[in-house]
Amino acid sequence: MTDLDAARRELERALGPDDVLSDPLALRLYARDASMVEGAAGLVVFTRSTDDVATCVRAAAMHDLAVVPRGSGTGLAGASTPIGDALVVVTAKMHRILEIRPEDRLAWVEPGLFNLDLGVALRGTGFTYMPDPSSQQVSSIGGNVGTNAGGPHCLAYGVTSAHVLALDVVLGDGNLVRLGSEGPEAAGYDLRGVVVGSEGTVGLVAAACVRLTPEPPGITTMLLDFATVEDCAATVSDIIARGVVPAALEMMDRGIVRAVESFAHAGYPTDAAAVLLVEVDGIRAGVEAEEREVGAAARDHSVGTIRVAGSPEERALLWKGRKSAFGAIAQIAPHYHLHDCVVPRTKLAEVLTGVYAICRREAITVTNVFHAGDGNLHPLLSFDRSEPGVLERVLRTSEEIVRLCVDAGGSLSGEHGIGLEKRDFMPLVFTENDLAAQACVRSAFDPSGRMNPQKVLPDGARCGDFAVAAAGTDAAGVGDAARNLPEDSWI
Repeated sequence: MTDLDAARRELERALGPDDVLSDPLALRLYARDASMVEGAAGLVVFTRSTDDVATCVRAAAMHDLAVVPRGSGTGLAGASTPIGDALVVVTAKMHRILEIRPEDRLAWVEPGLFNLDLGVALRGTGFTYMPDPSSQQVSSIGGNVGTNAGGPHCLAYGVTSAHVLALDVVLGDGNLVRLGSEGPEAAGYDLRGVVVGSEGTVGLVAAACVRLTPEPPGITTMLLDFATVEDCAATVSDIIARGVVPAALEMMDRGIVRAVESFAHAGYPTDAAAVLLVEVDGIRAGVEAEEREVGAAARDHSVGTIRVAGSPEERALLWKGRKSAFGAIAQIAPHYHLHDCVVPRTKLAEVLTGVYAICRREAITVTNVFHAGDGNLHPLLSFDRSEPGVLERVLRTSEEIVRLCVDAGGSLSGEHGIGLEKRDFMPLVFTENDLAAQACVRSAFDPSGRMNPQKVLPDGARCGDFAVAAAGTDAAGVGDAARNLPEDSWI
């Protein structure tokens, strides 16, 4: 039996009463992330050190509580949404840069550090931290690790997993382990790689050793506009086919361009059907050659204008427009929902046509902004929650889009993770044996099933006697997936 009061008293003695919250308002605030689904928090605890994290996990084990990690709460898949009166462990106060070693091209950071703050701290060193999710001003490194976050510049440089060397992880029994190493290769199985993208289901990240990347000597940023979405999408494939792998290759359709321009005033062409934001970097001669190839590919597909940023300030303005997209759509409607499926680049135009058709049929407003270079879609479904029946249509539309992407040879997520909202889509891309193997990995790290239960793997995924979501939670009434949660659970 769980005992929230006893756990609260124990944690207040260990961490201090100011860092343990149990009042109804706090529990409601921390019962959700940036996704649409709300859960139920039993206790909220702020940690300030690795020892604090271990203390929380041990207390949860003693009092039979599920443990849900939370950083900044910017996740879009419900990964940090607590279910069943869980203990929410908030690492936002663990935001120190522990060490920067440019000579070894690495840095040790705490999980609550904002992604952008690491980049700011590296200015003047000649190095940067390359993963750059659009929420980098407010998303934490720990959250980025949990969801294997990406960002525009991950086309050429890779998502978070390519930039994490080692992790200090508190396991479900409260013990601390270091997975990976500061060196280029750790011996044995890549257990570090298991943790990256696991959304806290195998343990809580208490510190991360991240890889630093030398700043490129040359950068060119270009904005291309097109009269049709098809020409824009075809240009993406042509650029890659020419042997050019840009640092970033972002596509935005007319709806999102107009919202962004009204918000950021970046000079985006609002009459274009779609635009591409392309960035190439490296040695200056190579950058110039790749810029010419990008221009040639665009002209072969009826580009309207090619704008090249003439200064660092203009480059920053163009990127401000792209990274303001999710905030800018608040001008369209007060709520939005999205998935981040990945499709083959050659299927971009076909899938986008399907997305528009689905949304027209369901009378849902959609705008598209995505990492076109790796086919990572972000269809934004805008709606007003107060409209009767609209949520049902949004969720139906969302599921149709996911199935469309999978049928095109795609995957469920490029960077946002699976969490609650996509966990029951997992059988679309994994067999029963695949899911059982993943459940076995999870069980090896957390045999109690206490660490962020009911996330990533669907109910019923089983490894021997271990069944996902079977321990540490009260699953009654939760439903089979986030999309089936009771109506009042959706924000």
